[in-house]
Amino acid sequence: HIALPGHETLLALRTANALLSIEVDGISQLALPKQVQRDPLKHTIEHVDLVIVRRGEKVTVDVPVQVEGEAGPDTLVVVDHNSIPIEAEATHIPQRILVSVEGLPAGTQILARDLQIPAGSLVELDPETLIVNVTNAPTVEALEAELAEAEAEAGIEPTLAATAEPTTEDTEEAPAESESA
Repeated sequence: HIALPGHETLLALRTANALLSIEVDGISQLALPKQVQRDPLKHTIEHVDLVIVRRGEKVTVDVPVQVEGEAGPDTLVVVDHNSIPIEAEATHIPQRILVSVEGLPAGTQILARDLQIPAGSLVELDPETLIVNVTNAPTVEALEAELAEAEAEAGIEPTLAATAEPTTEDTEEAPAESESA
């Protein structure tokens, strides 16, 4: 067990796959966080498991996917993998994998083989694995039909929306009480 400075460690671990330089028994070593345990209420770090690595050593880490750009009109972008396992040198781990959907039409699929990764890195997924899918955006009518179908399957009776115009019963005023002298 070693003790790390709390604030500096917290700042360093905000970055995915942060490469840490730690000193153990007077010897400087490189380490990657393997698992981080945080206090759920205080958001402080309680424990960190580290893996010692060497320069040039290949490691496999999960790298987050970041989608950028606006897909074509009337489309919906579905991200199937939020992170990608990448094999890279410990000192050259990418911070994220950028996927551009700028102007892509519905029906476009971005597969693992299509990802732009840094030289010397390998994607540890089947090349045919779907990463991002650009589909037709559902219409309001389709969503309402799907909701009605789900309600019917669950045995929920649809509720009627309140009418916009009040009925004559709502507008009649109560008769004024007669004043007695």
